[in-house]
Amino acid sequence: MKILANTKDMPHEEWLMWRRKGIGGSDAGAICGLNPYRSAIDVWMDKTSSKIKEESESEAMRVGRDLEDYVASRFCEATGKKVRRRNAMMQHDDLPFMLANIDREVVGENALLECKTANAYGKDRWANGKCPDSYEIQCHHYMAVTGAEKVYLACLIMGIDFVIVEIERDEEIIQMLEEREKEFWEGYVRTKTMPPPSGSDADEDVIKELYAASHPGEVDLPEFKYKLQRID
Repeated sequence: MKILANTKDMPHEEWLMWRRKGIGGSDAGAICGLNPYRSAIDVWMDKTSSKIKEESESEAMRVGRDLEDYVASRFCEATGKKVRRRNAMMQHDDLPFMLANIDREVVGENALLECKTANAYGKDRWANGKCPDSYEIQCHHYMAVTGAEKVYLACLIMGIDFVIVEIERDEEIIQMLEEREKEFWEGYVRTKTMPPPSGSDADEDVIKELYAASHPGEVDLPEFKYKLQRID
């Protein structure tokens, strides 16, 4: 693991600029087709556009950001563990396009803490020790970059529960993820070739932006190449 940049007191616009230099944990699920809100094309557009994309912050995103400290504190209370911030953008030793901005490190362990929030409607996705697929792949992305052996995924389910899911390092998943991200970065981002569309709403929004001046029937899109798979 290398330190690409110190993020303490870094202006948000500069942080966005650094983030475009590679693939982050929140990008991984979209690239693998596991994020219901973002797609591979959406990530590709963010990395290749001449303009820095300022993400519009939803209320859910605002709540998650504002409550990160509470979730971290609640995790320490529930487990007796200690955590600390790591104000750095980290980079994979061998795959420099893989980047990580983690929430916390767990003191005394080769482990990380990721802090999440969910509303009551999302409680089923956290039942029986499970978590959303995109979060699981995000954790493996961070383990690939940092060399961590485990990620504690702590989630405050508003008004209902506080859950902790332990994601153990899985070398098979990490190898698959590294291969997929390498293919995405070298095959699509570097060549500025749009990935195959998945048919998602996120794809539709990006395609409308790219071809705003086109007329129906005049746009050639890449052939669909992948089937989306759930990682169990």
